Amino acid sequence: MRDLVVAAIVAGHLLLGVGWFGAMGYSLFVLQPKATAYFGADDDAHEEFLTTVAHGARWKVVGLLAALGGTGAGLVLLAGHRSGWWWAAVGGKAALLCLAAVVFWQVSWRLWPARVFALPAERPAIRRRFRLAALTLLGCATAASVLGVALRLL
Repeated sequence: MRDLVVAAIVAGHLLLGVGWFGAMGYSLFVLQPKATAYFGADDDAHEEFLTTVAHGARWKVVGLLAALGGTGAGLVLLAGHRSGWWWAAVGGKAALLCLAAVVFWQVSWRLWPARVFALPAERPAIRRRFRLAALTLLGCATAASVLGVALRLL
C-alpha cells in the first residue's frame, strides 16, 4: 500500500512539474512570438490580447506551485533515511521552488500592474523584464526536473 501511495504522489508531482514546464515553454516560445507577429504594429491590441490571455491565471499558478511544494514535501516525508547528497538535492529543489515563487510574485503583483498602466514607450522595457522572468521560471522548472531525476537515483 505504501508503494502505491508513493507512486501516486510521484505521478502527481511529475504531472504538476510537466504542466508548469510546458506552460512556461508554450508561453515563451509559442504564444508570445505568435502574438507579436499577429498584432504587428498594433501595440494596444497586442497588450489587450496578452492581458486577456493572462487574466485569471495568477491563482492557478499559485495553486500549482503550492501543489508542487505539497507533493514534494509528501515525498520527503515518505522517503525515510537518505544520504547527504539526497538532502542537498531536496534543498536545491526547495530553493528553486522558493525562487520561482518570488519571481512569480514579482511578475504578478509588480510587473503586470506596471504593464497594464505603461505608456507605449515603456512597453518594450517591460516586455524585456517579462521575458527575463519567464526564462528564469523556465530555468527553475528545468533545474528542478533534473534534481527530481537525481533524487530518484540517489
